[in-house]
Amino acid sequence: MRHGKKFNHLSRQKGHRRAMLANMACSLIEHKRINTTVAKAKALKQFVEPLVTKSKEDTTHNRRTVFAYLRDKYAVTELFREVAAKVGDRPGGYTRIIKLGNRLGDNADMAMIELVDFNTLYNGGKKEVKKTTRRGKAKKVEGAAPEAPAAETSSTTEATE
Repeated sequence: MRHGKKFNHLSRQKGHRRAMLANMACSLIEHKRINTTVAKAKALKQFVEPLVTKSKEDTTHNRRTVFAYLRDKYAVTELFREVAAKVGDRPGGYTRIIKLGNRLGDNADMAMIELVDFNTLYNGGKKEVKKTTRRGKAKKVEGAAPEAPAAETSSTTEATE
C-alpha cells in the first residue's frame, strides 16, 4: 500500500531518482527548456522550484545547499547569476509545463518544461508592469472628485438665493 507517500517514485530507487532529477535540473537551468515525459516534468517541477527560490538570496549557505542537490558548479553559478536575476520579483511559479502529445515509440505522454521568464513568446519580450492596488487608485480619485462638486454646489446655491 502507498499510504502517506506524497511524491512520484518514477519506478526508480532513491539514488537513481535523485541523480536523474539533478541531471534534468542542470539541463533545465542550462538550456532553459527541456522535453521529457509529463510524470518526470511534474517531479522536476517539485525538485527545481525550491532551488530557484533559494537562489534569490545569494549567500554561501544557499549556494552550498543548492550544490548539494545539483552537484554541478556550473549549473549553480548560472542559477544564482542569470536565473535569479530574472525571477527576483516573482513570488513563485518559476516553471511551466506544456503538454506536447504522445511519443511515437511507446505512446508516452510528452511535455516541455521551461523556465517562465526566459520564454519571449508568452510574455511578448516585454517586462511586466507592477500592478497597483485598488486602494491606491481609490484614494487618488476620492481626493480629487469631492472638491470640484463642492465648489459647484456652493456657487449654484448662492446664485439662486
